[in-house]
Amino acid sequence: MAALVVVTLLMMTFVASHAQSGALEIDLLMPAVQPQDPDTYLCMTKKVDDVHRYISGFVPKADPDIAHHMLLFGCEIPGGKVGTVWNCGEMTSTSGYKRGAVCAAGRNIIYAWALDAPRLNLPADVSFDVGSGTASKYLVLQVHYKNITSFKPPRNNTDSSGVTLVTSTTPTTKEAAILFFGTSGYIPANSVEYFEAACVITADVTLYPFAYRVHTHSNGRVVAGYRIRNGNWTEMGRKDPRLPQMFYNVTNPGLDIKKNDVLAFRCTMENLNARNIQIGPTVNDEMCNLYLMYYVDRTPDLGSHTCQSGGPPYWFWTSYANQRAINLAGQPKDVSIIPGTDTPYIRKINRG
Repeated sequence: MAALVVVTLLMMTFVASHAQSGALEIDLLMPAVQPQDPDTYLCMTKKVDDVHRYISGFVPKADPDIAHHMLLFGCEIPGGKVGTVWNCGEMTSTSGYKRGAVCAAGRNIIYAWALDAPRLNLPADVSFDVGSGTASKYLVLQVHYKNITSFKPPRNNTDSSGVTLVTSTTPTTKEAAILFFGTSGYIPANSVEYFEAACVITADVTLYPFAYRVHTHSNGRVVAGYRIRNGNWTEMGRKDPRLPQMFYNVTNPGLDIKKNDVLAFRCTMENLNARNIQIGPTVNDEMCNLYLMYYVDRTPDLGSHTCQSGGPPYWFWTSYANQRAINLAGQPKDVSIIPGTDTPYIRKINRG
């Protein structure tokens, strides 16, 4: 049975106003980079351990035709040096950037952007907790460059994609984090496939989810997440990933998550190509992710796990160890239906 659900947790605390004591906007922008290979992942870092800060807003600055997506991490130790840019992806790059991990220690996801998502303002009294006295002494920006045409001759353009953070030194009353869901696996040619994962909450703490974000590439049709309590399924979020990949309000505001609840999610994929498509880092591969933002009334002790599975054809909800707890007979009928439509995507595998 898979246990708890989180990429190393980054505490958030919700800020009531942007005009508070010690207010400061922090820019994390690529320093006029020129990647030369498609699907290059570049990272840069900024040290923020001078003071304890609370992030209440994110203002993205990126061209979706150039930057496929951006991720912002809090790190105890970054994978590169301040003032440098490094190749932090799985692909070998000929751009001259040194290779390195995103974080050398203490990796926490804070923010994610794709598909022209707009500015994100957190609810009143909620913010990310970084800097002095936290595990996030550094902020690391990662940008995935899919289209590098403008960087090559004769145009020779540069890029400064990134995000501006709205911060304050005024403490806030709630702490939060991101639960990260993902799978491996692949979808056969000319098929509809379900990528699924499920995990049980083992910590004795109450979580209050308030926003979610989904992420796939071009084959994703629906991404959905659920809380299962006493066999009853309640939707946390369901979205067509071809819409702007911003953080949306959860489906059921006021929903809570407690010990022994099961969290389940599914990406419904449709592959219209004549080749198999696997989960991977390039735009020719696929991704299946859901980010769930939540807050707590005290610091949660959830460890550093993600809710992930091997994906199809190796793992499905039917593979979950405690079938009584997940109660698949009670799953909603619209798990694989795009919100606002009526027709479900039925799993259909082409064995040819």
